[in-house]
Amino acid sequence: MGTPTRRQVLAFLVAAPTLTIAVNLTGDEFGPKAEAAIPTPPAPADLIDLGELLILAAAPTSNMLILTVESDGMVTLRLPRAEVGQGITTATAMLVAEEMDVPLSQVRVRLDDARPELLFNQLTGGSNTIRSVYEPVRRAAAAARTRLVAAAAARWDTEASSLRTKAGEVVSLDGMHVSFGELAVEAANTALSVGSPALKPESEFTLIGKATSRIDARAMVTGKQQYTLDLDIPGALPTMVRRPPSINGTVKSVDNAAAVRAMPGVVDLAVIQTGVAVAAETFGQALDATRALKVTWNAGTVDGESDATIKKKLRAAALPFVVPPLLTQYVDAEFDFAFAGHAPLETNSAVADVRADRAEIWAGLKSPIVAQQTIAQELGLSQDAVKVHVIQGGGSFGRRLFFDSALEAARISRAMKRPVKLMWSRVDDMRHGRARAASHHKIRATYALGNVLTFEHRVASVETDFRHGLGEILTATAAHLPVGGNLSFAQTVFLTTIKSPYNFGVTTQLLNEVPLKMHTGSWRSVYSANTRGAEEIMVDELARKLGKDPVAFRREFLKTDKQRVVLNKVATEGKWGQSLPAGFAQGVGFHEEYKSCTACLVTIDARDKKNPRVVKAVIAADYGRPINPRGLESQLLGGLTDAISTTLRAGLHLDRGLPLEGSYSQFHYARQKDSPTDVKIFIMPPDGEPGGAGELGVPAAVGAIANAYARATGIAPRSFPINFPVDFEPFPR
Repeated sequence: MGTPTRRQVLAFLVAAPTLTIAVNLTGDEFGPKAEAAIPTPPAPADLIDLGELLILAAAPTSNMLILTVESDGMVTLRLPRAEVGQGITTATAMLVAEEMDVPLSQVRVRLDDARPELLFNQLTGGSNTIRSVYEPVRRAAAAARTRLVAAAAARWDTEASSLRTKAGEVVSLDGMHVSFGELAVEAANTALSVGSPALKPESEFTLIGKATSRIDARAMVTGKQQYTLDLDIPGALPTMVRRPPSINGTVKSVDNAAAVRAMPGVVDLAVIQTGVAVAAETFGQALDATRALKVTWNAGTVDGESDATIKKKLRAAALPFVVPPLLTQYVDAEFDFAFAGHAPLETNSAVADVRADRAEIWAGLKSPIVAQQTIAQELGLSQDAVKVHVIQGGGSFGRRLFFDSALEAARISRAMKRPVKLMWSRVDDMRHGRARAASHHKIRATYALGNVLTFEHRVASVETDFRHGLGEILTATAAHLPVGGNLSFAQTVFLTTIKSPYNFGVTTQLLNEVPLKMHTGSWRSVYSANTRGAEEIMVDELARKLGKDPVAFRREFLKTDKQRVVLNKVATEGKWGQSLPAGFAQGVGFHEEYKSCTACLVTIDARDKKNPRVVKAVIAADYGRPINPRGLESQLLGGLTDAISTTLRAGLHLDRGLPLEGSYSQFHYARQKDSPTDVKIFIMPPDGEPGGAGELGVPAAVGAIANAYARATGIAPRSFPINFPVDFEPFPR
């Protein structure tokens, strides 16, 4: 395939009382472009990545992106994506404000309800949002601006070309001005003569690329931001669920239902597929009642599984290497990564009001159309009888791609015949929520005469569940895959996200999954965090075998100058190679994904090998054209924190079919004391269109932290998290 052409976007006027613009993204090819010269051929992810597949699938319905200018001058963008803390409402508001010449304070972004007509255009994932809406949002805003100028020209009987826009107004050469709000009705006139809208040249941007605070920051820190459990839905009772002592266990009998119904505040009790639900006047009363329940349970689906049994299955499932190390020198290594919870601050929650002929759902949802379809089928209703509202979520990291709480709330509401406000406890979320699948990795690299000849990576993972709608999207776009259309969803995700940035000769990266009936899901960076993290450890070990400095080695084998610029930035700013006290060391990692790349350099204090701490980090990233550098810095800082956590201490122990961890005190995610106080982040100058942001920051940091630990201690880490004892008393099952 050739270089992808720029997407063509058409704007349309939508019939409405005030100016409303929709845009249509037409389907130019998103062809591949391999930057590598020699000797490593391009991987599938070099040719077309997962984000591009999602953009292709969304293209036919991008005309549903709606922007409205209200009579009060406010501009409202309806965004068919989910804000879960990643900052997309701020970034898209910046796009609108830039193109329309309105203050950012006059732009509102509203999350769209589930709209089945959007088809594959309402899934938030794959670092895809800004890549997919960058030009459509700008086109919509430019079309709105053009109509407003035309309306002013008609009002003043002058040429539109003589007018300009500034701060939410149309201004004439002789000083006349009129606000967008005053023109909103006139601009909606379908008989208005309007010229072709033109995008503002990127050289004239004044807001895009400028570090900007989140538009919802004040609401979040003052408690005004409404999340699902903050909603005041009439009649919705606080509800919680008593869950089984192992994954996917079911209720055999409730042995004290009458006693629990008589407890203070308890209103109703219902047996559902996932446990026993209790509705009460307060959440405290509901929690007390669930704890008081005496339930006899049927077995779960993985009751016989624990860490050791799963590790054994994964090691057996790893595919064999192809290249025998007969005539060359080689490095072999194996790595294990534990299950990891998503652990967003807001646990699973949803509000449901199910009636005989209709239902209404409120929840933080990244795949609301599939949620709507599934709930409708479950309730025996038509899809249009189920209204699903997308609420801003308090964190996700991939978790809210699944709609477990929304489906469960709908089941409870149907059973109790009343609206319910469902909250999962932290223990529920840790033990019965979804987790990053455990995985085993085998890597073999052969080398001779200073060159890497082959690089083979075999990944065996517990199966990752993609039934949240991504599978349907991949099916719809399978014909565009350069590797053929008969791959499973997991293989497609793996092959369109995993690639090596290095010229390491013949490079192969293969996945094999072990199907276990567990609750897994996409965890930030999905396969990349572990797969590329392990590879970055191997890069250091190859460098050592070849007698080369880790940064110099990477610089030599990286495929492009763009990659080397990013690596050089962290090496320079981080003072790579500086003398450090005993027990301290630096480590470096590099990663490229979704047309973006990053390097991470950390300094670790490992004088106490059981309690190492990252004390300094320098990160650089090239995102193509950054929309909001401050938001990108936050993404990279979050990626670093995730990497510190899951590399050093945070994971889930599986024991007799259930994670032992049940709280933040047991799932050892990094606290403030574990985070470096000295972090420098550099966003590289704009170049081209935006690349993906959310997934990028974890893999390079995983490699950097592990490499720093190895250099500081002389211990080559092979199992992650590195320090992973059960140092707590597990909560009762």
